[in-house]
Amino acid sequence: MDCIFCKIVKKEIPSDIVYEDKKIIAFKSIEPVVPVHLLIIPKKHIPTVDHLEIKDKELIGELFLIAQKIAREQRVSESGYRLIINIGRDAGQTVEHLHLHLLGGKKLPWA
Repeated sequence: MDCIFCKIVKKEIPSDIVYEDKKIIAFKSIEPVVPVHLLIIPKKHIPTVDHLEIKDKELIGELFLIAQKIAREQRVSESGYRLIINIGRDAGQTVEHLHLHLLGGKKLPWA
């Protein structure tokens, strides 16, 4: 498998990690579009939301709770932040590994 996010999980590629536990890792985007632009991913390789299974529901819940925790730590929870999941190429997904973008630190346009 040649997934860049799996290589980050395995520490084969350096990244600026802001959170890590047994199931989830979060790191700074190498192409930030706002002051706080983090990627939060499950360590388990899941290509897209379309590949989720019932057994993944607890992991997905944890992904969102970790996003909430990180937003608080990054001091964007009070002013507001956005969580984005792109699914497929037409939606802008460039890495086929499920991930949340956590965006904040400035006022975001609607679209």
